[in-house]
Amino acid sequence: MKDAVFLIASPALLANVVTQIDSIPMEDRDTKGDLYEYMLSKLTTAGTNGQFRTPRHIIKMMVELMEPGAKGIIKEIICDPACGTGGFLVAAAEYLQQLKDDGKLLLNAPGNREHFNREMFHGFDFDGTMLRIGSMNLMLHGIEDPSIEARDSLSEDYADLKEAFTLILANPPFKGSVEKSTIAKDLTKVISTTKTELLFLPLFLRLLKNGGRAAVIVPDGVLFGSSKAHKKIRSILIENHELEGVISMPSGVFKPYAGVSTAVII
Repeated sequence: MKDAVFLIASPALLANVVTQIDSIPMEDRDTKGDLYEYMLSKLTTAGTNGQFRTPRHIIKMMVELMEPGAKGIIKEIICDPACGTGGFLVAAAEYLQQLKDDGKLLLNAPGNREHFNREMFHGFDFDGTMLRIGSMNLMLHGIEDPSIEARDSLSEDYADLKEAFTLILANPPFKGSVEKSTIAKDLTKVISTTKTELLFLPLFLRLLKNGGRAAVIVPDGVLFGSSKAHKKIRSILIENHELEGVISMPSGVFKPYAGVSTAVII
């Protein structure tokens, strides 16, 4: 990993660490996934482009509100267009792995497991390190062949993915702007802005199937901004789509990475 530093200087200490890790019963996939999640929780730096890990309890809340698989596992196709370490996709997978009908796991029904392993989970990111971390995270949580792709979500034409997904879960980058010349034309047709937190919303709408749903985190500026772009995206959400709810969160949720107040829109 870029700029990684190996801090175990003593051979004896390294041997002790390896011995202790070796004693962990790693045959259990849950153990490996939990260990990986713990290691990810120790990441202490925010991404250079405004991305950072979403707290686990917030991810869990958003997944439970969306109830993935409620209309049938075989019908669900889930995407995070700014997936980072894959936290939303992992939480959705864990939720689905617990679903039962008459005491039987729904994933064991014909066709469900194959769909779960190969067709259900999609994630995009342009950070190569995050792509590797996210792919490993998903595989260690029981998803055999997730689709994790290198895509700059705001600058690529998504004609091949228009109305492709039934559920989007995301926490797109809050800060900064992008060069207007690099923004996908289908997004600038909807809203004229260079702000990333606004551009992701029409992208999500474009990616969703008719009747699809989304739970995404946005800074309060999206809700209360007074510019033409802010007003237009709110108008689109309310008048053209079904905005079911806005959940306001405290300003300290993402500290130390970001102190802005945020909300979940559904």
